[in-house]
Amino acid sequence: MMGMKEIFQKIIIRSMKINITTKNFDLTPAIREYIQDKMDSLDKFVEEWTMTGSVEADFDAGRTTNHHNKGNIYYAEVNLKVPGKLLRAQKTEEDLHAAIDAVKEVLAEEIKEYKEKLRDNS
Repeated sequence: MMGMKEIFQKIIIRSMKINITTKNFDLTPAIREYIQDKMDSLDKFVEEWTMTGSVEADFDAGRTTNHHNKGNIYYAEVNLKVPGKLLRAQKTEEDLHAAIDAVKEVLAEEIKEYKEKLRDNS
């Protein structure tokens, strides 16, 4: 039976490192957790790289303007460093959560395409 320390170490090893920055709004614990959950859902696509600790994501989210005619416009952008490549995704939406969801979907597709390209070249 595994002890808590062993379980914790396995979780850390399998997670990608995520750096989160925001612009023009405060990063609340709820938003941080939402971003973390969305990015964690990508672990299944990069697990062979996270085992070696070679995956790092820079996640940037922000409100593009404080006085926009249509209201707030939010963006989410991710630069994902994987072995041999920097994958990038960016989306803009009227809702912060929608921007986060959309950028995660785009990044998932980028990862899948890169993995297919690696398979085709081997």
